[in-house]
Amino acid sequence: MKMKITVTVAICTHNRAKDTGEAIESALNQSFPKEEIEIVVIDNRSTDNTVEVVNNLRLRHGSKIRYIFEDTLGLSVARNRAIREARGKYILFLDDDALASNEWVCNIVDVFESDSAIGCVGGKIEPIWENKEPDWIPQEYRSVFTILDYSSEVMEMPTPAIPYGANVAFRLSVFDHIKPFREDLGRVGTNLLSSEESELIARLREGYKVYYTPFAPVKHKIAKERTTKKWFLKRMFWQGVSDAVKRKDKSSIAILKHTIRMFQAILSSILTIFHFKTFIRQVVKICYRNGSLVGILRYNGRG
Repeated sequence: MKMKITVTVAICTHNRAKDTGEAIESALNQSFPKEEIEIVVIDNRSTDNTVEVVNNLRLRHGSKIRYIFEDTLGLSVARNRAIREARGKYILFLDDDALASNEWVCNIVDVFESDSAIGCVGGKIEPIWENKEPDWIPQEYRSVFTILDYSSEVMEMPTPAIPYGANVAFRLSVFDHIKPFREDLGRVGTNLLSSEESELIARLREGYKVYYTPFAPVKHKIAKERTTKKWFLKRMFWQGVSDAVKRKDKSSIAILKHTIRMFQAILSSILTIFHFKTFIRQVVKICYRNGSLVGILRYNGRG
């Protein structure tokens, strides 16, 4: 008799063959019954040897690993393809540069099965720094590196707290009632557009609970190029773009508000130039407001 699939582990990838192989290996090494897990790899138009890496693992581990090529570039597109392809009761998203702990699947499923009203579960995300963690990053902005340590116990996450995409899971049946990820949000190629998770989870909360567990951690690799000031400020710019696109705010009032606050931040940065961390905070605000204006004007059809 064919065993039922309880869990679909979804790994969406773009040109990270080596990391993807390691992510798959971590998903294979679970304490949960292996016959109840499938691993779906969505290759989002990779041009490296991703297909070769995945197929080598399929030769060793069989049909529990499924390889699907998605030609339309975009992280949300790839995630939505994974949702359509999933055969499990729960779909667990694992970033292609993340490594799941051995108890990851088991402890995510335990939370779901404690309450049928739970629609989303997220877990702890611990960083693996390729270089050491930069000491110039203000503490309140560490989350842009996809680091999450929300609680030492299993608990519901109240608004506006959300799990992060490197380690987030959904009860698959929720997508019978709500639309999946918005495809005008989320990364496409090299841009850093985001907020697709927060937008989806906000809609999901209208009918379901969102939970966090510290007992299903993953380790997330942070490449050295992501620890530069250039990358960090680019990421904050794109956060501004993302928030504007998410809100779909095209009003002149919003344009005026972001312009005024950007110029306020420019003035403050001049006044704090000799106090580095305060200066960085102001530069972050400049980048964010600039991104917000770009998001309103370009992505919402005004320019």
